[in-house]
Amino acid sequence: MTYNPNDPNFQNDISAQFTPNIGAGIYWHNSKSYLGLSIPNFLETTRYDDNIQSTMRTTMSYYLIGGHVFELNPMLKFKPAFLLKATNGAPLQADVTANFLISNKFTVGAAYRLDAAWSGLLGFQATDGLFIGYSYDAETTKLANYNNGSHEIFVRFELFNKYRRINTGRFF
Repeated sequence: MTYNPNDPNFQNDISAQFTPNIGAGIYWHNSKSYLGLSIPNFLETTRYDDNIQSTMRTTMSYYLIGGHVFELNPMLKFKPAFLLKATNGAPLQADVTANFLISNKFTVGAAYRLDAAWSGLLGFQATDGLFIGYSYDAETTKLANYNNGSHEIFVRFELFNKYRRINTGRFF
């Protein structure tokens, strides 16, 4: 990358601009269900308004989440869940997921984002605080012509959650 102090695209110093953010949400849960609503940005912000080609604007987005755990038998739990995202000026985004927890150790699941993508997940609870997993995402739009999906390996380590996890049988 070449540094050019005379480049007009980089002459506006935004590092000292004040950009406040206020957001709020509400979350309810019990041992088998959860429901939440949040608005991460109440304040709309416009940056680079003197350069139309580089204008960036944040708008309010609304998120609604929910899920429930059904105990199908003592060794098998099923958790359907959803996420809805509404943003001014953008189409509604909807994700639905379905996960199975087998013997409180193995997780198998799938997800679908309306008119966008699907994914699959495999996971293993190695210890009380360590979860290891793999997921694959694939596009269902024309972007699929330009990529072969994405593979992810993930590790979740719960440092201070050991006792709560043992006492409640939730997997969310």
